[in-house]
Amino acid sequence: MSEKKTFTEEIKTTGEKLVAKVKELVHEGNVRRIIIKNEEGRTLIEIPLTIGVVGALLVPVAAGLGAIAAVVTNCSIVVERVQDEKQEDKKED
Repeated sequence: MSEKKTFTEEIKTTGEKLVAKVKELVHEGNVRRIIIKNEEGRTLIEIPLTIGVVGALLVPVAAGLGAIAAVVTNCSIVVERVQDEKQEDKKED
């Protein structure tokens, strides 16, 4: 069984680019969770992602993201990613 390594990254963006960036992250496939924070670091929304959630369940989330994007000017997206240890070993070769 392969071990999975979890790591996070933070992406700064503006409200107008928020929805497009989240959609891009969702389609990458190795994202486990997305957290949207305002300029003060307060969590506005947390989106847990699993393999089956990419479809119709994200429609209400996208609507919520649109509402958040209309209110905030600057925000950050915290992305929690998963990577198999085997994939990491292949990248090092």
